[in-house]
Amino acid sequence: MTMTDTAPRAARTGLTRKTLGAWAIRLGALAMFAAILIYFAATARGFANPYNIMNVVEQSAILGLLAFGMSVVLIGGGSEVQTGGIDLSLAANTGLCAAVFANLSQGGTPEAVAIAAALATGMAIGLLNAIAVVRLHILPLLATLAVMNIAAGLELTVTQNTVISVSSPFLMGLAMGSFLGISSLAWVFIVFSALMVWGVHFSRMGLRLYAVGGHREAARASGLNVDRYVTGTYVFAGLCAGLASVLIVARLSSSTPGTGQLLLSVLAASLLGTVFSRRFIPTMGGTILSVLFIGFLANGFQLSGVSSYWVNGVQGALILLVVAVTSFARPSEG
Repeated sequence: MTMTDTAPRAARTGLTRKTLGAWAIRLGALAMFAAILIYFAATARGFANPYNIMNVVEQSAILGLLAFGMSVVLIGGGSEVQTGGIDLSLAANTGLCAAVFANLSQGGTPEAVAIAAALATGMAIGLLNAIAVVRLHILPLLATLAVMNIAAGLELTVTQNTVISVSSPFLMGLAMGSFLGISSLAWVFIVFSALMVWGVHFSRMGLRLYAVGGHREAARASGLNVDRYVTGTYVFAGLCAGLASVLIVARLSSSTPGTGQLLLSVLAASLLGTVFSRRFIPTMGGTILSVLFIGFLANGFQLSGVSSYWVNGVQGALILLVVAVTSFARPSEG
């Protein structure tokens, strides 16, 4: 056997091991998800109750919208955490949008105008991220960290670090209404999830977005406007922040400081979603599973009487584990 025969065989063996390792990670993640559900169903009273399950879906609506926005940024910018796409400002942006919406609504602005202002605010912060990343060529990790502080400062300026209470028939219907036995917030999550699955996995734009994030130079050589697609991901994430802010105000009947604390959950859901894909890149199905996993995890801890602080610790551990494991198991490019 010559050295020229040995090299390809070694390469194939390494690739086979990577493939088997990837399958093991995905199956292990699904098994862990199922095991945790079974454990809580057996130990936490009321966990498996259909009402509780629907309650978790309802509570996952806000996290789901934000996780979809983060996942789109990861897809378009590349899922390498250090140099790829990421939006650390997403949670702070949501808080700012909620403050704008609540402040305008409390001041007597028509509700449709207040909602439009919240969405425009979110998209403007997203555009600021895009300018910093695409035009100024600042690493997304640093650029969005800076914008996060800008958004947080603006939120405090708008709210004066106080709770802005607001109520209306629309918000009450969104928070308390139901259709076919399913709450309005749960319907928002279900419908938005279906739209995201279609838009990312079955539309031409979604396929091109994967090309931009996975093979940027090849996408540019094929004629795709890479900068426009990356800019679009940050603006879309800002739109998701605006939509989520309306749900937050509806659920809490106010704009409440501290929305930035959602960032850890959003990152955990988006990064954990990569584990369920073949090439360890975000998918909408993976994001949905991750959002529900985090929702059931928090719910199970709550029903078991475990402190909510443990949820944050588990989410942080999941982020470290996912980044480490996917960095090892992701197939080498080229």
